[in-house]
Amino acid sequence: MSISLLVASPDEHFRESIRENLTAIPNARVAAEYAETGASLYIRVLQDLERTPDAALVLDLASDPDTALKALDRVKLAAPGIYVVVSDYESGADRVIACLRAGANDYLHQPIRRADFRDAMARLERAPKRVAAAASRLGRIYSFLGAKGGVGTTTLAVNFAAALAQRSQSTVLMDLDFTANDCAAQVAINSANSLQDIGDNLGRLDQALFEGLTGRDASGFLLTGPRDEAETRTHFTEPMFRELASFLVEKYENVVIDGGRWLSDDLVAAALQSSTAVFLVLTQEFAAIRNAQRYVAGLMRIGFTQDQVRIVVNRVRKQPDPNIATIEQIKSTLNMPILAS
Repeated sequence: MSISLLVASPDEHFRESIRENLTAIPNARVAAEYAETGASLYIRVLQDLERTPDAALVLDLASDPDTALKALDRVKLAAPGIYVVVSDYESGADRVIACLRAGANDYLHQPIRRADFRDAMARLERAPKRVAAAASRLGRIYSFLGAKGGVGTTTLAVNFAAALAQRSQSTVLMDLDFTANDCAAQVAINSANSLQDIGDNLGRLDQALFEGLTGRDASGFLLTGPRDEAETRTHFTEPMFRELASFLVEKYENVVIDGGRWLSDDLVAAALQSSTAVFLVLTQEFAAIRNAQRYVAGLMRIGFTQDQVRIVVNRVRKQPDPNIATIEQIKSTLNMPILAS
């Protein structure tokens, strides 16, 4: 019998400990990792359960127990049958009872001892197997990230959103590139409202209010983004994004995000962590390929797998040129397949 685990922890050492302990168990693997345990964790868990319906969740409480338990509650509401193992340094009765009430099936004390982990996996194997979950009704989040400026990230995000909308799928395009704010310019939407206005109204947000605070493109998708003020940074925070993302995936089939080129931006990182897939956009320029290598490595460090990162090579030139790389050279350099060129 095989074991597949989804591991959620902001602590890389914890995730590494789970991977190491699994090496001693035949037919066991980590199917996905998440470097956050916030409210939007359930989005990615549900998306990965579609690919691995028999997976169990290992949830680290140590860094922020209250937030992690709230995340566990949402996971269990969305996927009642998922087997959950929680882990913390505290093992008092009150903590264990709180975990059980939130829906945990098992508890591992930290630091994790190999014998305790092996016993927990044995209990997981003996647990009744849940029926494979039906496809999630949650919408999907697709993020576009540029390996460098000027590679066409916004153009691809806008056209992707338009293509989805033209298939009669409800779609929201969100511009998180606060430096450029190019989405609105590309589709000629001049909305009086911005992400800041949506953030200010999160406490009373419903679908009618949200759509009243966005612009609508002729193809049918909704657009929201920063204020068109180059001198100020819109005060739209990472917690605001996570709350908004949870709202959007319950109301719309697709959320498309233009993340610009800043992988280090906390807001963009939160968007990527909530995404079904990340489209990494580059060109054949050597600078773009070098940055793409760094970005792929960074995405893997925050818990993405190779099948979640899709490489898109834009503006391809096929004629020989010593100043650019060929598609085969890019594929070899990144050691990843090219989704589209």
